[in-house]
Amino acid sequence: MTALLAASTVAYDIVRIAGAAYLLRLGASAIWKTLPRNRQPGVKDLDVPVAPGWFAAFRTGVVTNLLNPKVGVFYMSLLPQFLPKDGATSWGIVLVAVHIMVGLVWFPPLIWAAARARDLLLRDRVRRWLDRATATVLIALGVKLVIDSRV
Repeated sequence: MTALLAASTVAYDIVRIAGAAYLLRLGASAIWKTLPRNRQPGVKDLDVPVAPGWFAAFRTGVVTNLLNPKVGVFYMSLLPQFLPKDGATSWGIVLVAVHIMVGLVWFPPLIWAAARARDLLLRDRVRRWLDRATATVLIALGVKLVIDSRV
């Protein structure tokens, strides 16, 4: 597909215009849904899931990290350059421990701030304005795709 788009100006323009039309449709639809006449009073359009308990959240995080190949790639590509040449494995353990400690220090305040932000972001008025801002960005990207020529 990439070779076809690179070789054919017509195919590239068709995909570009189709992508722009899709972005414009998404943006217009999002703005349309936020207009007062299109909202139904008393109907919530967003079901907010109940936060899981700490053990369920911990289990999800562990499983996600174990099944995420990027974690292994990180350790295999970044950490060896900081290990001494003599092959002492204790330094690897120290570096992994430092990484875990940084996570334990950084994530609790981050989670706390996200929980506070969640309360703010779930307010109807804030959600409506965020939806409008996102829709405006989508429309702007669609317009940019329409007016940009092939680079």
